[in-house]
Amino acid sequence: MILFANDTSILITHSNKFDFNININKTFLDINTWFKDNLTSMNFNKTQYLEFRTKHYCNVNTEIKYNQKCKTVVTTTKFLGLVIDDTLFWKQHIDQVVSKMCAACCAIQNIKFLVSHGTLRIIYFTHIHSILRYGIIFWGNSSYSYKVFILQKIIRIITNTGTRDSCRELFKDMTILPMYSQYIRGTFLK
Repeated sequence: MILFANDTSILITHSNKFDFNININKTFLDINTWFKDNLTSMNFNKTQYLEFRTKHYCNVNTEIKYNQKCKTVVTTTKFLGLVIDDTLFWKQHIDQVVSKMCAACCAIQNIKFLVSHGTLRIIYFTHIHSILRYGIIFWGNSSYSYKVFILQKIIRIITNTGTRDSCRELFKDMTILPMYSQYIRGTFLK
């Protein structure tokens, strides 16, 4: 499968490598013809294509050519705020989420003595929970997402509890559904 990530997205599949290469070049030509006929154009330099693969991947050696220019495959691309990689492992995206969460955790740590518990909870939902929720249906099942759950335990700082204390009751008291329970295991805390 290939994803063109610009303002237009196209998925192409084929079981035969040779036919796949022909189909993708014909589709790319048809798209550019349509753009030209409708007085628009595709920025060839910004257009990317990504070949989704498995660990038992067989190299297709796809070449997309247009106006004597050749487009090469990328291993990751940013699409609607999600960093998509060719194996759908989501490591790069989760690293980005963790980075944003770390900044929010640092802010909470710095202001926790200046504001009330309720305000810290609001800050949690606006700066951490919103980051967690975006696109989690895609990346939440990645084996790498445990890093996000560990950072979600910032609630220990908000509630002034120890690092070895269980977060189970803290999540209940603050009415926060832990990412790990909801999206990884598919169960809810009891």
